[in-house]
Amino acid sequence: MGNVGLLYVGAVLFLNGMMLLGRVDGRAAAPLNIFVGVLQVITPTYLIFTAGGDADTILGASGLYLFGFTYLYVAFNQLLGLDGSGLGWFSLFVAACALVYSGLNFVRFDDPAFGVVWLYWAFLWGLFFVLLGLGRDGLTRYTGAVAAVQGIVTGAVPAFLLLTGNWQPNVTALAIVLAIFGAVVFGVLYPRLTGPRRERVPAGPARTAGGPPLR
Repeated sequence: MGNVGLLYVGAVLFLNGMMLLGRVDGRAAAPLNIFVGVLQVITPTYLIFTAGGDADTILGASGLYLFGFTYLYVAFNQLLGLDGSGLGWFSLFVAACALVYSGLNFVRFDDPAFGVVWLYWAFLWGLFFVLLGLGRDGLTRYTGAVAAVQGIVTGAVPAFLLLTGNWQPNVTALAIVLAIFGAVVFGVLYPRLTGPRRERVPAGPARTAGGPPLR
């Protein structure tokens, strides 16, 4: 169930990335944030109620709420014209939790590939915090590009691999590929998108994004 949600998490990350890059209007992105946000709240609630007290299932479901609330927060910001400061500081909390979930995947769940994916998300939500919470608007385009890339790399691709049964047999190789890809691509994008051209984010809605399950 969570694997299906991961596919749509990829979609909303990609869309929000395009929004930060100025390709999509903030209000136009709100409906998908609502749809995926609601999905990412209903899914963990269902998983917890049907877990029968299984600690690992409950632990895995807990991560979904972080992102479901992020998407809904994004939608409220866009539709109500709120500034992004509240979402920015909430993103700091999400980034810190993502580091914990990353460690759990490495140590408890023996899934280094998702351990790296959670590091991706910690990095992205850390960027949201700096952009929205600290008001560093010079990171707008870079954050948008990182979100769009992560929509594919941490959402769509893992979802299809999980749904087709090709994730678990390849977790070590995937972890290495993801780590190298992230370091190279995000490193190359930084100087290209944070140079002299500094774009200010429109006041209010159009700044954000979000991500999904613990494993």
